[in-house]
Amino acid sequence: MTQRKPEWLKINLVSGKELANFKELKQTMRSKTLHTVCEEAKCPNIHECWANRTATFMILGDICTRACRFCAVKTGLPTELDLAEPERVAEAAEQMGLKHVVVTSVARDDLADGGAMIFAETIKAIRRRLPLASVEVLIPDFMGNWDALKVVMDARPDVLNHNIEAVRRLSDRVRARAKYDRTLALLKKSKELQPDIPTKSSLMIGVGETFEEILETMDDLRAVDVNIMTIGQYLQPTKKHLPVEKYYHPDEFARLKEEGMKRGFSHVEAGPLVRSSYHAHEQANAAKETIAQAK
Repeated sequence: MTQRKPEWLKINLVSGKELANFKELKQTMRSKTLHTVCEEAKCPNIHECWANRTATFMILGDICTRACRFCAVKTGLPTELDLAEPERVAEAAEQMGLKHVVVTSVARDDLADGGAMIFAETIKAIRRRLPLASVEVLIPDFMGNWDALKVVMDARPDVLNHNIEAVRRLSDRVRARAKYDRTLALLKKSKELQPDIPTKSSLMIGVGETFEEILETMDDLRAVDVNIMTIGQYLQPTKKHLPVEKYYHPDEFARLKEEGMKRGFSHVEAGPLVRSSYHAHEQANAAKETIAQAK
């Protein structure tokens, strides 16, 4: 049975100057032939974030080699590998005057390095144009290719993000080809390669997990020294995707944030409409402050 969306999941549209910002950012993306995960994944926060001149660039094309049962991004066999894309992302970030740039990608299992080289070149291009901006990358698992991971880590992003997405019991059902333990291994290896770079991971809930399983996922992430965690409500993008099993109340998200902070995360962002990149700049700053205080 389809569950009705609760009142707290209503999305506010923008107007006035915020609407102008939204339209300007959209035009920037189209003029540079760039993709954003905000659009491709049908993010519920797109109006708020774009109105505030923040967006998550999606590199390596818009066709994913995986077909995860929660994700709205197109799947198939990609043909695009655009070596000029890093520079266009950097140009757009400069044009938008961004202070914190988030870069993600589709999964590119068709490439030997999973697209790691393009990630690294994008980080470098942004740094050349915006030396004062921080750069966060949300990467795929590279199928466990740690040499590919090293290419990204050697480019020294300010935050390394890789999402766990679902609790262990549901991981294989929710994700395609990605593995729960491989995600943990990647996050652990990231810290081994660059111990001073904060790591981050996101969990979406509402697909049939228990509260205890959410806490267990927190413990697993903390065991590999993940610094930032985001937790958001799963929303079914189309009827072909997984159904929503439960809508969590904002009070439950508040409790999860509290539980996460107790476990030692430097920052936890939890709420019905929270996504991995939601308020990413604020997350990164809060984590840096907490890490600095702990030293």
